[in-house]
Amino acid sequence: MADAQITLAYSRNSGVVAIVTGEQYKSAEGALNDAGFRRGEAGVYRVTHADEAAARSTLAHLAQRAEARGIQVTASSRRFISDAAQDIARCLPGQWDTQVEIYSHPVWQEDLVPYLWDSGELARVVRTHRIPYAATLTDPVSGTTLLLVERPDHQPGYLVGAFAPEPFGEGFDDPYAPRSVTLSPFPGRAAQVITLRYLPAYDRAVHERRIAQVAEALDLIQSEWDFWKQLRIATEPGGALGAEPPVFTTAAGGFLDNAWREFLTVLDHAPALLDQCRPATSLWPQDAEVLDQLAAALLTAQQVREDLSSGVPLARAEHYAQTGPAIETWLAHRRRFLRQARAASPRPRPTAVLPQPPRRHPPGQARHR
Repeated sequence: MADAQITLAYSRNSGVVAIVTGEQYKSAEGALNDAGFRRGEAGVYRVTHADEAAARSTLAHLAQRAEARGIQVTASSRRFISDAAQDIARCLPGQWDTQVEIYSHPVWQEDLVPYLWDSGELARVVRTHRIPYAATLTDPVSGTTLLLVERPDHQPGYLVGAFAPEPFGEGFDDPYAPRSVTLSPFPGRAAQVITLRYLPAYDRAVHERRIAQVAEALDLIQSEWDFWKQLRIATEPGGALGAEPPVFTTAAGGFLDNAWREFLTVLDHAPALLDQCRPATSLWPQDAEVLDQLAAALLTAQQVREDLSSGVPLARAEHYAQTGPAIETWLAHRRRFLRQARAASPRPRPTAVLPQPPRRHPPGQARHR
């Protein structure tokens, strides 16, 4: 395979477009510029001439320059992936933004691997096949970002998966990651699969991952908290130590700092989980009051977080006075919270109403009466 390739495709909005790939992709970009192509959004090149004869001349010049430089030029038999993504997005519930991504150099594709949140075919394909371009579909309301790629080896249709939600960081090899799905080349059918199969599985995976994050953080805080409380009791008058040596003061401060850092994970994920909890319809309706207390504790801790982020000075003692009760509330009731969160289900997303196909009339029957 040549070290530089140019793939031509047709876009209904831009006409003939070109995508450059390969380790020597800069050479392909030079050939396109010399032939009269112009670089557009996301690195997609397009013919600037609207006149058909001029466009053909541009393509002929490209063929000559590519051959002279040893650049491989191929014409894609598929729809331009930007058009496919836009058509699918129109059929999805809500408003989805689409964006083409070009991975001209193979190394750029490797950057996808850590952040792709997938346990299915898409993750394997990204690691084992060359993917020169893709498209993202983003729901700005939920923050969900999907990755759409063409199926490899000239198979029809697409694969769709997701990037890890922002609070999760990297998603590689995450046991909670949802499985990507195969899509039909027809936008309406593809959108149905995403809406009815993929997004519910994705939302459930997000829900379960949030529970795991909060449970782990609270367990770590509990171990730190128990040790710190024993230390505090020992240094009280009449305690085992009877005084508080400086080394213990420093250690206690470190424990409190660690507890706060872990509690930031609770602040990131617990609000969404609380929003899903429905104690009245669970086996433990008496948990409703506890959930209200947990929500109030989060509001207090969140205010401290915002103050610290905006540069408001806060002494360690004052920090503990404001956040300590909130953390203790969550430690005291974490089992009730976790059972409610595990019993809850993510709220279903709205479903898009696909347009009905036009009604067919028998031969000879008038369409208007």
